[in-house]
Amino acid sequence: MPPSDSVVAAPPNGGALSGAALNGWSPAAFQPSVQTSAPPQAAAAPPATADPQIARALKRQVASELHEQLALLDDQRGTAADPATRRQRGRALIEDAVARWSDAYALTHGVPPTREQDRALAEAVYDLLFRAGRLQPYLDDPEIENILVNGCDDVWISRAHQPLRQVPPVADSDEELVELLQDLARRHGGGERSLSTSSPTLALRLEGGMRLQALTGVTPRPYVAIRRHRVASATLGDMVALGTIDSTLAAFLAAAIRARKNVMITGTQGVGKTSLLRAMAGEIPPDERVGTLESEYELWLHTLGHLRQVVPMEAREGNGERVDGRSAGELTIGELIPAALRMTLTRIIVGEVRSAEVVPMLRVMTNGEGGSMCTLHARTPHMVIDRIAELCLEYGAQMTDTLAYRLTANALDFVVHVTMVDETAVGGRRHRFVSNVLEVVGMGESGRPALNNIFGPSGGEPRAVPQTPPACLDDLRRVGFDARLLGSPQGSWARPLDLRIRTGAPW
Repeated sequence: MPPSDSVVAAPPNGGALSGAALNGWSPAAFQPSVQTSAPPQAAAAPPATADPQIARALKRQVASELHEQLALLDDQRGTAADPATRRQRGRALIEDAVARWSDAYALTHGVPPTREQDRALAEAVYDLLFRAGRLQPYLDDPEIENILVNGCDDVWISRAHQPLRQVPPVADSDEELVELLQDLARRHGGGERSLSTSSPTLALRLEGGMRLQALTGVTPRPYVAIRRHRVASATLGDMVALGTIDSTLAAFLAAAIRARKNVMITGTQGVGKTSLLRAMAGEIPPDERVGTLESEYELWLHTLGHLRQVVPMEAREGNGERVDGRSAGELTIGELIPAALRMTLTRIIVGEVRSAEVVPMLRVMTNGEGGSMCTLHARTPHMVIDRIAELCLEYGAQMTDTLAYRLTANALDFVVHVTMVDETAVGGRRHRFVSNVLEVVGMGESGRPALNNIFGPSGGEPRAVPQTPPACLDDLRRVGFDARLLGSPQGSWARPLDLRIRTGAPW
């Protein structure tokens, strides 16, 4: 098998780059697509941006050479080369291959490529071999929040506070796009992941913590969604600076964590649930032993440095083969929870509850010491209880609405709902903020969990401001919370949220 950083090998007839040929291609085949009428002696150098066809051909050539070199090296050492060695040798082979191609181009056209053009080609080949190919410039742009690919030539990006806009293709064909995704899956460090007809979905993390989800085979073309967490290591203080919460709510949430309350953060996709969860985790005492369970690492609590003992666990996808109705080798978050309970953890944090794992998660919250957290998708705060019940029913025939409601009432202390108001279409910006904090106070008379609206919108202010003191206020006071903060009906916001369109405003 080729090393994990290598990619598809060159075709069988692909020899080394030499003279005027490359895998059967002549340098003339690499001319820019726009032809000019200038005579040969006035021909221009190749364009400043790398030609994707040249880069792809060189990538396959270098991959084959790299595989041969590393195979010999592995035989000599008796162990597989580490990623740094693979990339170092790959870089050297790329520079050599580009130099040979550049010489061939100069011989054919009479004008050598510039150093900048050679460098651009080398970087394009490196990105294809070790990174994300033509997607890489978008991944490197910290302002880009989402990359949406609906086939190789229908690509859209969104930057912070800007609407979606279309950008150039990221591959010359859908087949090439699938090959790129397969390369990314092969290099993924979190177990066996693939994209094929037998495994048509792919979920993985990219360098920098970005999350990729891809579909093929079940869609007319390959579809890809890549999402960036722009707030990588925020604290609750940073959340205040960003306008997600005010200082009153920051103090309340910090006290809830110190008082070991179980918290579920809810909201729709892309509103900042994970960022807020990460910020709240920063209030956990640094010497506590915490476990994180995620489908793909996004919290990164084990790398941020605040917590000294973190046990990070990542679910594992199967290999595509079905055994007893499930993918062979698959390991779900729900199946990781029993193992996590034997790791002497004081808190368990689930990055996102998506399915039947909600039941073992709620049981952890019920039976443990408290202080566990998770996120869940829900459109409004008052849909959360029914959303939890829906997921509980996926657990098995033994689960009922009544049992799901009782489990929720016993497990949860607070639901924190995050909202986004997107006004980019009317010249405004995206506002992400906590709109509600609900306290779960046991079972109500209707057989459903009873809720207190501790923080919520008020008048024309959509952000969370104090509404009702929580039933557990004494627990919060014991860990240092100043109850007088709840006396301000507008919280500590300096001014109302700057919206273009306000509720109840005249036309």
